[in-house]
Amino acid sequence: QVQLVESGGGSVQPGGSLTLSCTVSGSFFSADSMGWYRQGPGKQRELVATITSGGSTNYADSVRGRFSISRDNALNTVYLQMNSLKPEDTAVYYCNAYVRLINSPFGYDYWGQGTQVTFSS
Repeated sequence: QVQLVESGGGSVQPGGSLTLSCTVSGSFFSADSMGWYRQGPGKQRELVATITSGGSTNYADSVRGRFSISRDNALNTVYLQMNSLKPEDTAVYYCNAYVRLINSPFGYDYWGQGTQVTFSS
């Protein structure tokens, strides 16, 4: 059973920073592409950032220059450093990983349970 466990969400003031983390646990061969998506109030889920196992990154235009994605392959953990946060960044942030299973030619997309980022005045 593969699980993605997220942490690091919370309440922050505009201009503040937060770091999200997500660890893939369970029995699997490898976690390939990993990333973060978010769903704001009344909005569809959207890509925030992705990172390959080799470290290549991709960002949504709305967060480029403010957010930074990284990963520790030994820990099967992906991080999202969020700086200069804006009220429009309010959302539930979901971790995603494409995981290859042991003794299987297939890989699957797995999702975390989501972690809330909100703003306080």
